[in-house]
Amino acid sequence: MSAKPNSLVTHLSPPPIPSVHAWSRDYKGDRGPLIDLSQAVPGYPAHPAMLKLLGEAAASPAMTGYGPIEGEDVLRSTYALHMNEVYETSVHSANIHITAGCNQAFMCAAIALAGAGDTIALTNPFYFNHDTTLSMLGIKRTLVQCDAAHGFLPDLASAERALAAGAKAIAIVTPNNPTGAIYPAALLHELFALCRHHNAWLILDETYRDFLPEDYGRPHGLLSEPGWEETLVLLYSFSKSFCIPGHRLGAITAGPRLIEEIAKIMDNMQICAPRSAQVAVAAAIPLLADWRAGNRQEIGRRAQALRRVMADLPGWEIGALGAYFAFIRHPFSDLSSSSVAERLAKQAGVVSIPGSYFGKGQEQFLRLAFANAETASISLLGERLR
Repeated sequence: MSAKPNSLVTHLSPPPIPSVHAWSRDYKGDRGPLIDLSQAVPGYPAHPAMLKLLGEAAASPAMTGYGPIEGEDVLRSTYALHMNEVYETSVHSANIHITAGCNQAFMCAAIALAGAGDTIALTNPFYFNHDTTLSMLGIKRTLVQCDAAHGFLPDLASAERALAAGAKAIAIVTPNNPTGAIYPAALLHELFALCRHHNAWLILDETYRDFLPEDYGRPHGLLSEPGWEETLVLLYSFSKSFCIPGHRLGAITAGPRLIEEIAKIMDNMQICAPRSAQVAVAAAIPLLADWRAGNRQEIGRRAQALRRVMADLPGWEIGALGAYFAFIRHPFSDLSSSSVAERLAKQAGVVSIPGSYFGKGQEQFLRLAFANAETASISLLGERLR
């Protein structure tokens, strides 16, 4: 009898992005170039100044050693100042912990807030890496329902039931992955109040925060709530805004007491996030502000291009759309979302993610990461989906 690996890992499905890319290998190219709307990656290159900063930092001998577990002081302080500008509040470097990407930020937060056998609530649909992270940690998952008829916003009654049943935290993503739905500030405040009432945590993943509509204003006022540190954990990724997903850099904003706990986790997981990228991003935050604002406008144009395409497609409907993603209802009621996505990849050269990858009840939907594609490519989707 042979030894067996951890069953909490072996029962998981293979990583989803490679599986949909495999379908596209059968595309013959007869409809034109492949349009990849699967993984959320910046659809334009990093700024030359960003590349220069990365190169200079990577060439420094000082960056070859271990750094502070919580992150480089220069990035923690610079990002705290940036947070204060975005949220019109006052956080400090002691509230910031730098991680190797936002997926790691979520894993650190989950470990810090719940143990094996505890429960964390996710939305349905959910970001699949949040679900698999909880599964491999032995943390139970319960779901907060998001009704398609209401733009996939979390249902407060469902959230109340999850917390009343003992969930240690509710984890949400806004702007949302996979749907693109933007959760209004008032709704976030109600979820925060519910979590506070039940002595639970609100984990708020804001990976796509920098791609809110141009005139949106501050995302919410939760960081101005007295005692927010006892209820709220914010997650962020530098990958999309600075076009550096390969450098793996994210951030956690929380109370200093929780930051201390997360440092224990990071010391065992990675010791410190990539150092040269931290130094480079600290310089790029003020330097590339105008460039990032221009990219925000460009993503808005791509969103409008997709809206125009969908308006002319009988049977196809937008469930939700915002920031990087659109959750699109397909018209083939007799087919699974995997079947539709596979056919689109193989026959039409459009790579998307089946709705079923994001939870039960999502078979009629596909996720399109429209920010990956230029508006010219998005305009081709009408004929391809038809």
